[in-house]
Amino acid sequence: MGTWGTGPFDNDTAADFANTLDDAGAEEREALIRGVIVRTLGATDDLSDAEEAVGAAAVLASQCPAGQPSNTGYGPKTPMPEFPTDLRILAAEALTRIAADDSGLVSNHVESGAAHRWFAMVNALRAVLDPPPPSFDIPLFDLET
Repeated sequence: MGTWGTGPFDNDTAADFANTLDDAGAEEREALIRGVIVRTLGATDDLSDAEEAVGAAAVLASQCPAGQPSNTGYGPKTPMPEFPTDLRILAAEALTRIAADDSGLVSNHVESGAAHRWFAMVNALRAVLDPPPPSFDIPLFDLET
């Protein structure tokens, strides 16, 4: 097995998932996305769907206001339907679980010294999928009148 790149589809499993999304009918794509995310969240030991879940999260993030296109490199080429927004929070939770997994998913596959870039990509996807609430730093009283 070779090393991966640091993008969401820069490994064989995620690239294959992108091809599966491209080959699926529009009505099947939500079930594919939801399936890998839910399986990742429900896994009790091995996160066997983690690579696909990262790709699914990238597809969902591409539909967010601050998202980037997911059809670069090895990602899906076919335009995706608009997915339900509830999937965004589930995907962010799956990314949190993946990033915290100590099974060696990243350290065994990402090129030496590039793990920090992979984690940065995962964190960026999480921030797009579940952004922090806006700050309301508005003074209650204007004391300079």
